[in-house]
Amino acid sequence: MGVFGDSLDKATASTFTRPLPKSARSQMRFLVKAAKGTKAAAERLGISQRTVERYLKGQIKQPRKELAARLATEVRKDWQPRVRERAKRRAATTGGIVIETRARFGFTAAPGTTDDARIRLITQHLPPAYAARLFEAQAAGASDRQLQDIAAEGLQEIYFKDHGRRAEGLTVEFTDIDYVELDF
Repeated sequence: MGVFGDSLDKATASTFTRPLPKSARSQMRFLVKAAKGTKAAAERLGISQRTVERYLKGQIKQPRKELAARLATEVRKDWQPRVRERAKRRAATTGGIVIETRARFGFTAAPGTTDDARIRLITQHLPPAYAARLFEAQAAGASDRQLQDIAAEGLQEIYFKDHGRRAEGLTVEFTDIDYVELDF
């Protein structure tokens, strides 16, 4: 996925109430249970079913670096699904989402007027409606560009137009993203 998708996943992971399993064996055990079998777990990790079985028996204790990263990523995807969904639901209905970004913002306003794009550091709370749209788009498999457009629209309406109180007709271009962090 891209910058926005990863940021949404990271924000969701920060809502966990229990830490991820630490050892490779306990992570593998959880993944096998979540995937409903060693074969499915092996396919998700791109390794053989026999290797998964050796982790479960404790014959292999330290995975290679890239396998350890894939294992942690796969476990994180399935860890505490109800806690994750509850946090998303709360953000989409009452809490909203906070976006912190450093990116290039350019503007097109009334006919004939423009503002050259420049790098800005913005931290802004977006209302629940934008959080709901981001989560729905991510669940529907939206591209990172589509997620970025939703966030750009939210920043345009809330930050630059101040809830419609100024800069009517302003259109914001959100490009050259240095980083994006989301929290809810």
